[in-house]
Amino acid sequence: MDVWKPQPGPQLHAIEARWAPELFYGGAAGGGKSDFLLGDWLQDVERYGAAWQGIIFRRTFPELEELQARSREIYPQTGALWSEARRTWTWGNGASLKMRYLERDLDATRYLGHQYTWIGWDELTQWASLYGYRYLRARLRSAHEVPQKRIRAAANPGGPGHLAVKAYFIDPAPMGYEPIRDPETGTDRIFIPARLGDNAILLKNDPGYEGRLKGLPGVLVKAMLEGDWNIVEGCFFDNWSARNIIRPFAIPEDWLKFRSLDWGSARPFSVGWWAVVQDAVEVESQGGTLVLPRGALVRYREWYGCAGEPNTGVKLPAEEVARGILQRQGGERIEYGVADPSIFASDGGPSIAERMFRNRITWRRADNTRVARKGALGGWDQLRARISGGEDGPMLVAFTTCRDFLRTLPVLQHDPIRAEDVDTKAEDHAADEARYACMSRPWLKDPAPPKDTGPKPLVQMTYDEIIAWNEKMQAANEW
Repeated sequence: MDVWKPQPGPQLHAIEARWAPELFYGGAAGGGKSDFLLGDWLQDVERYGAAWQGIIFRRTFPELEELQARSREIYPQTGALWSEARRTWTWGNGASLKMRYLERDLDATRYLGHQYTWIGWDELTQWASLYGYRYLRARLRSAHEVPQKRIRAAANPGGPGHLAVKAYFIDPAPMGYEPIRDPETGTDRIFIPARLGDNAILLKNDPGYEGRLKGLPGVLVKAMLEGDWNIVEGCFFDNWSARNIIRPFAIPEDWLKFRSLDWGSARPFSVGWWAVVQDAVEVESQGGTLVLPRGALVRYREWYGCAGEPNTGVKLPAEEVARGILQRQGGERIEYGVADPSIFASDGGPSIAERMFRNRITWRRADNTRVARKGALGGWDQLRARISGGEDGPMLVAFTTCRDFLRTLPVLQHDPIRAEDVDTKAEDHAADEARYACMSRPWLKDPAPPKDTGPKPLVQMTYDEIIAWNEKMQAANEW
């Protein structure tokens, strides 16, 4: 059936990924997501015939009508017949596709005993949870030989189910195109990012669409125009974006490396490994190719001591954490480590820092200043400034493999009483140790160059002034 063809790029890639039992196609508005779902179903109507039985969901009936309207432009050309009473498309060979809405989670239980070879979810983020998705996943079955049974979903960032969809499909592989093995089901799922620029047909037919998206309020611009899954309304780090997430690469041997630690027992501990960019380097970020400036921090490895439940620690003793750190960093040279000052406290016995030192892991006290005050830098300001960076690019990025950092930092909220601080009741451990890392290497954005007011007279220095100036510069360079 050639009445509908996928557009080159992500839409075609998603259509061709029949091997994946679960696939999520999501991103910017106008990325052709609904068309992808209708086309993915259509491509196997002739192949499987009566064994090809599908169902596609929207959350409400008005939303379903929009999807039905688009299907009426495509499916009749393939010989399909629409039954308004049954809200079902049928083909002459017995294939059929039901179009349904699922307003509440419990509505999913009405499909107990059903079986389908294809299940679709349009605008998956409009459901507050993935309960219905997971429940109906068990209905993906057939008594016939259909080897490529599959679930397909699509959505824009935002909506009540944003975080649930992000955690399930995006966080494990933020750049997409990487199969994710589900430890519970043993099956694979994959995320294919969609962007407005991939929909050449829409941009040609409606050239003003992109401009209208730019007029959206606040974070919706990043969500709908850029397909950025890092948006969270009211988040503390509202400048965190797709360009701060990069694909892993081999860290050059001459780059300085260091560690940071936020200790936890009942709550998770977080260890981050950082590399300092020595010479500007081009990398691939979630937001496209960018150049990392000299001095930027790259979070290239992490160890997050979580017991599986959010914000629950594994209660490992300090000695075991030290051995785990040594094991993970192998023989690489680590110049220094900074840690929460609380690990240096003694309470009738050796401190956590001492116990780690006995296992060959050393730390120095981190600057734990959270909020800027007179005469002192603020850790959150330093972290925020590095996230934004300058004209050359961000000054702090993280590998896609640093999943707990990427999971927790973008969603942190303001403290309800002290707005300039992070809500400490949240899962802020990776953010805390990133703050220690930034405070160990303070960075200020270069000010605008001064206006040229003509040549200035030379200022002569005495011999003692030259010696003092050299010592000052040497101390500064040790950072």
